[in-house]
Parts: sequence; structure tokens; C-alpha cells
Amino acid sequence: MLSRSFVRMRQISGACALFGLLMTGTTQVQAKTMPEVLSPTVAVQQLPREGQETYLAIHQGGPFSYEKDGVVFGNRERILPKQVRGYYHEYTVKTPGERTRGARRIVCGGWEVKQPQNCFYSDDHYASFREIVDKK
Repeated sequence: MLSRSFVRMRQISGACALFGLLMTGTTQVQAKTMPEVLSPTVAVQQLPREGQETYLAIHQGGPFSYEKDGVVFGNRERILPKQVRGYYHEYTVKTPGERTRGARRIVCGGWEVKQPQNCFYSDDHYASFREIVDKK
């Protein structure tokens, strides 16, 4: 589960964006200028097919398509709950038509790589995360 401080930080972020719009005297707001409000969680079944495949591969210990899959994720963005270095590992979620690794990732935390305590999905290269919930 996401920490209360993480969820609260997301709420404050949205409120600050709205306050900024109000203070600039903007009376008409276009939908694309408002920050997208995401659920703090996403079910495995709601992930794109490639995300579901990556999630399954993580729990099976691979194989992975990219050399950097499984490397330590430093959480430099400080969006995920704070943990000691080495707790989080990142994995690429393939993007159809993309020639590079693309922007989609799954980051899992825990000390047993095949049995992570929690996993998070980002489709915008770490700008936001949603915790993956497995409703088996």
C-alpha cells in the first residue's frame, strides 16, 4: 500500500496546481491543462499487455529483454516511499513501435527479487507511479 504521506503529497500537488490557476486569473480551463488525476493503484489486469508480461517475468525471475532490467532503482525522484538503496529494482515494459526502452517501467521493492513486497507502474518515465495490486 502507498504510504499516507505519499497519497497526501499527491493531493497537495493537485491542490497547488489548481490554486496556481485560480491566482493567475484564468477563468476558462481547458481539460489538457489540468493535471491528470490517477488512482494511486492499478490492478495487474489493467496494465497494458506488455506490463502484465513484465510483471509475470519479474515473479518468475526472467527472462528479461533489456540489459538494464533488474538493476537497482535509486528513487532519485523521491516519489516512491523512502527505502535504503538496493531495495528497489526497475524493469522495462516494452512499448510497441518504440525502438528504445521507451518510458514505461515497473519498479519493485523488496529483498527477494522474485517475491517483491510491492511493485509500481510508471508510463511516463518515473514522473508518476501507481502501486500494482494483484487481485488473485
